[in-house]
Amino acid sequence: MVISNKELMINEQIRDKEVRLVDTDGSQLGIVSIEEAMQKANDRGVDLVKIAPQAKPPVCKIMDYGKYKFELAKRDKEARKNQKTVTLKEIRLSPSIDTHDFETKVNHTIKFLKAGDKVKITVRFRGREMNHSSLGKVLLERFAEAVSDAGTMEKEPKMEGRNMFMVIAAAGEKKADKKQS
Repeated sequence: MVISNKELMINEQIRDKEVRLVDTDGSQLGIVSIEEAMQKANDRGVDLVKIAPQAKPPVCKIMDYGKYKFELAKRDKEARKNQKTVTLKEIRLSPSIDTHDFETKVNHTIKFLKAGDKVKITVRFRGREMNHSSLGKVLLERFAEAVSDAGTMEKEPKMEGRNMFMVIAAAGEKKADKKQS
């Protein structure tokens, strides 16, 4: 059963006259007075928890609140542990890069992509290189082709100030994300 809000009312905090009561196993016990519901919870040695305050009448469940909070914290911790964070690495190039340097940058990018990271490739233009920004676009397209087996282009080459950049994501990440948005 999904519980709607973070802080739940328990035991004496519940001020309603009557409530719909749910047993520990999830079975409905019907609409009962709050005194009767508190008595049933006390007889079992557990808490009465208001799980649906917006319902008419409000829904209360008989449960061990401490155990419930512990299970919730454990589930949240497990979800955070299994969560994969994708980091954005950056590789900087120059329009006049040499072939060996280019291959080294490609190898670094492939290593990052295989680790599951996204890579931002930046070409920085200095001085008169700004007049030949088409060379940067050609360089970035050549770079994307060189790493195409490990990743796919997520963002096309784009000029921003004196820099041209593109983003490459690990293979299998790109198209699925774009089609949904």
